[in-house]
Amino acid sequence: MDIITLGIESSCDETSVAVVKNGRSVLSNIISSQIAVHKLYGGVVPEIASRRHIEAIDYLLDEATNKADIGIDDADAIGVTAGPGLIGALLVGVSYAKGLAFALDKPLIGVNHIAGHISANFIQHKDLKPPLICLVASGGHSHIVGVRDYTDFEVLGKTTDDAAGEAFDKVARVLGQPYPGGPNLERLAKEGDPDVFKFPKSYQSKKDYNFSFSGVKTAVINLVNKMKMKGGTIPYADIAASFQENMVEVLIDKLVNAAIDFGYDKVAIAGGVSSNGTLRNKLKEEAGKAGLEYYYPDPVYCTDNAAMIACNAYYEYKKGNISDMSLNAYPHIGLKRIG
Repeated sequence: MDIITLGIESSCDETSVAVVKNGRSVLSNIISSQIAVHKLYGGVVPEIASRRHIEAIDYLLDEATNKADIGIDDADAIGVTAGPGLIGALLVGVSYAKGLAFALDKPLIGVNHIAGHISANFIQHKDLKPPLICLVASGGHSHIVGVRDYTDFEVLGKTTDDAAGEAFDKVARVLGQPYPGGPNLERLAKEGDPDVFKFPKSYQSKKDYNFSFSGVKTAVINLVNKMKMKGGTIPYADIAASFQENMVEVLIDKLVNAAIDFGYDKVAIAGGVSSNGTLRNKLKEEAGKAGLEYYYPDPVYCTDNAAMIACNAYYEYKKGNISDMSLNAYPHIGLKRIG
């Protein structure tokens, strides 16, 4: 019998509702982005994000169920991002999902946002099964995760300061790029030479899978400031390309080394940064050299979306991991199951 999960995502600045069948078949995935609003401020304003979620979520539910050609009551379970993320934004989705679950008498499943990003690969690649190792790289997270099963994860490494996407955004701002920084920096980098500047790398030991990106970020900021003081033309494109190359090398090298050391033969990437073309090419190159299978989702499943939440909710539902009405928002929770 088919199992239909309704997913709700509101952890940051995208509101999304999706309908997914059997964890892998996306019947609808409706996303409302707030980029145009937050662009005015150069980044996400949490209070504005929360209010926009409230305005959008009702009509997104209608659009998602209409596109999937189902009634709300046809959903077998309701999954919602409960953390990590912005507390106000999370509370909008969690409160809405709890109301739906209570009114419809449906199982409620709190989903970990990081687990959702990993699950995007299961949507994209219908035959992909654990075990595998996954790099989750976004504005809030940089994790290397051993995926032992669909709901069984082991964090092998993570950032000690700025997440990868956060470093991209901060450097993009210094290079004069508008919000959202990551995609705009990538476009600028295409015009530059990645070999012009050599920026520092942290945690160079092959046996250490943690990340630290504050050093490379600071190096870029200091370089630009020194060039401004001296006057003359600043090679923004070369700086962007060199910075991007530095980040990509660190992320993929650690992922591939971890896969080899921990005995995984499949590697994947997920999260907003995983839509970066240079990162994807580096994954292909290094995974190919190491004889590893490699996977990544389409860009629509890299950024925050409810389809990945519905996918993870399906596997939690199959495991019997159901939340009750005490479910709350957990803005700083690590990669563990949300009860």
